[in-house]
Amino acid sequence: MQLRIGNLFSVDNREIRRGSEERVDVLVTGQRLNVERIVSMGHVSPEGFWYDDSRAEWVVLLSGAAVLEFEEDATLHDMRPGDYVLIEPHCRHRVAWTHVEQQTVWLAIYHEP
Repeated sequence: MQLRIGNLFSVDNREIRRGSEERVDVLVTGQRLNVERIVSMGHVSPEGFWYDDSRAEWVVLLSGAAVLEFEEDATLHDMRPGDYVLIEPHCRHRVAWTHVEQQTVWLAIYHEP
């Protein structure tokens, strides 16, 4: 038996900073499921870019702060620790803002409904 052990909040601050790449760690992957930890720090989606995944995405904000934008009704959704959202397949969305001075840690679960 092989155990994979880690801590969702254990990220070196020097690795994640404004201007560097957002960190994405695949924690679990399966036939119809992916679980990822995403660490942002001032990261946003490029202007005019929209995520449009064929899978559903359940995402929870574990730390930091963020704003998600949804194309369909042009709404902004403020997210604070503990907030989660289920994004249906092909619901176009983007990250409009993440905290600049504090790591924003997300847990995202992608699945086929």
